[in-house]
Amino acid sequence: MPLENPIPSISQRVTELNNRHRNDDATVVLRKVLRDPLSGPIALVSSFGAEAVVLLHMVSEIDKATPIIFIDTEMLFPQTLTYQRKLAEDLGLSDVRRITPSREAVFLRDPDNLMHLADKNSCCALRKTEPLEKALAGFDVWISGRKRFQGGVRAEMALFESEGDKRIKINPLAHWTREDVADYITANNLPRHPLVKKGYPSIGCEPCTTPVSAGEEDRAGRWRDEEKTECGIHFANDVQPIPDENIIVSDEGFASDDWKRGYSSFEGLEAATETQKAALAIDLPNDFEAATLLPWIDQIDLIRIDFPVFSDGRGFSLAQRLRLLGYHGRLRAKGHVVADQYAMARRSGFDEVEINKALAARQPEPQWMARADWQARDYQQRFQQSA
Repeated sequence: MPLENPIPSISQRVTELNNRHRNDDATVVLRKVLRDPLSGPIALVSSFGAEAVVLLHMVSEIDKATPIIFIDTEMLFPQTLTYQRKLAEDLGLSDVRRITPSREAVFLRDPDNLMHLADKNSCCALRKTEPLEKALAGFDVWISGRKRFQGGVRAEMALFESEGDKRIKINPLAHWTREDVADYITANNLPRHPLVKKGYPSIGCEPCTTPVSAGEEDRAGRWRDEEKTECGIHFANDVQPIPDENIIVSDEGFASDDWKRGYSSFEGLEAATETQKAALAIDLPNDFEAATLLPWIDQIDLIRIDFPVFSDGRGFSLAQRLRLLGYHGRLRAKGHVVADQYAMARRSGFDEVEINKALAARQPEPQWMARADWQARDYQQRFQQSA
């Protein structure tokens, strides 16, 4: 027998909340949701940026124990970190949670902290979107400081939003104007972020934020001269696998990645169809036992060997063993291989190296091509020939 009063979906609740609070002020909305047990667990996500003090002050006046999620991307301005600590103390906020990127993820994907130079979207995903998604686990509602006057995709946002039908996002200041924000800060004698007076009306990570000139929009200094306008944390279901847009290095120079076929690992080779075997590509760890591939050694078109760290030379040894066993297909070194190792990779039997955009930005094509005369630089072979 169907329930007489089925539980409304998040989208239905959002519609109802927008209708109910259509004319309510931000403080009224916050007071109701923070004190309503039916709201479920709630957190305020704050950048402790140029205007963050408004919501932080409002929440502190209602419930100082409200969880505050502060994402430290580890690329913030030093002034932001100082301001965050001082403001949290002054407002008496007792549950500020400083969230940082996963150590393992940074080590694997951005060990040199240069990803932002080549792929800003992936950098934001690594340092902001993914950490926030983990931090919000267990919360039914989160509070954002976005405002319509900031422009872009924010211009049409509602007071309440459904985030992928998994939680509710509240934008209490959605209807506020720039003057409303300034008036509230002045009326409550609140401290501003120290960079505001230096021309930063919107403050993000230091490498991707610049001052704003008179007449520009507040967020013009964020990712300047880029098509990018948002970090991604405000888009439902925005946590996606980082796209594989790596670069292939060979003696001919840089090329686009073509890893779009075959298998992704050794498992399942026995079940491969004849069509699949015609263009078989597999991933191998650097400690793989080469002899295991003997039954398929003439059928595999491309083998990609992982280099988890540049100082681990087992990948070079595996490539040599595969060549000695009679493998004549393409061999690719993938991961933490630097330009100085290119000659060694080629002499070990690799045809090419796969690197990410951050490394390519730090070590551009000319640096790799300077090692492309690897045969002339084979010092051991030259020494043997002259002996």
